[in-house]
Amino acid sequence: IFSLKNVLYFQAGLGVIANIFLLCFYIFIILGHRPKPTDLISCQLTFVHTIMFLTGGDILLTDLFVSLNIKNDFKCKATFYISRVMRGLSICVTCLLSLFQAVTISPCISVLAKFKQKLKKKNMISALIYIWFFNFSVSSDMIFYVGGFTIVNEMKEMKVTKSCSLLPLNYIIKGLVLTMTTLRDVFLVGVMLTTSAYMVIILFRHQRQCKHLHSISHLRASPEKRATQTIVLLVVFFVIMYSVDFIISVTSVLLWMYDPVVLTVQKVVVNAYPTITPLVQISFDNRIISMLKNLQSKATLYLFLKKMFSLCCKKLLIYISLICKSVVLEYIHVCICGVHRGEKISWHPLELNLPLSIKNYPLHPQLPIPQIQFFKL
Repeated sequence: IFSLKNVLYFQAGLGVIANIFLLCFYIFIILGHRPKPTDLISCQLTFVHTIMFLTGGDILLTDLFVSLNIKNDFKCKATFYISRVMRGLSICVTCLLSLFQAVTISPCISVLAKFKQKLKKKNMISALIYIWFFNFSVSSDMIFYVGGFTIVNEMKEMKVTKSCSLLPLNYIIKGLVLTMTTLRDVFLVGVMLTTSAYMVIILFRHQRQCKHLHSISHLRASPEKRATQTIVLLVVFFVIMYSVDFIISVTSVLLWMYDPVVLTVQKVVVNAYPTITPLVQISFDNRIISMLKNLQSKATLYLFLKKMFSLCCKKLLIYISLICKSVVLEYIHVCICGVHRGEKISWHPLELNLPLSIKNYPLHPQLPIPQIQFFKL
């Protein structure tokens, strides 16, 4: 269990960093530049995954509820409700992303071609608002059958975490909730698999038709193909991880038993998709790659200029110290001898009147400098 916990914390840390970086990038693109049609959907997906890590992994809400002295029952309801909503949003937004890409690359003679004109920013925002409202409504059942764990009802409740448990429900209500959730997820997964297969067929046909017209390198550099490959890869990985999560959840509810090891494994499986998604998007997006290369070149230039500036400062300090030393020695020589070192003089020893010994005279800033009389020959 300890090793699985370490894997879970490492996964959560990596996922939060990658998703926050990608979220900042998409916000910058949407606000400052001309975004791609899929950028708005990808930004929503990244935001959902960030909230999933902060709530599902007990990173943010647990410490927040403890600091605010909120009751355990409300803490459990809020944590499980937000986690369920974010999980539903993840599958819905991923399905919308795959469907959008399938419509984008569909040929003009296809049935999906008539939907291309409807892929506007206004329609995308409306679809995302509907998805959020739908998942907030569907997941509201978590408010009623999730609560704080009590020893009194220990035999009836199913303990999920140290302080939270699932409350017993009527078999009819339990079956209705499970059926609605299953139908929603199966429908969305089916749409994702269908659109992914459709995109693979379209790419295969396009590659076969363009073999005689374009080189393989040009075909690989196609942005449409890279975007489609990214979405297909994400959809396949999501379906695999979601299937494992669905099997664990249904088995635990039907058997009314949750093992701590199984719960930790389920969290690792659930967080696998939000962790892999930003890494795949960063690797396949040429804009992010070029931005990172520019940052790397700027960082290298900054380090070079910093090193050169430090070296110049050292040389300048050495030069200033030599000048100051020369000026001080010149001043002392003038104070003692009354002439500059560069002036050539000669005197008769008997005509030089020294009132005090030069060696024994204290050089103090407040004492007058002794006047040394000499005669040039």
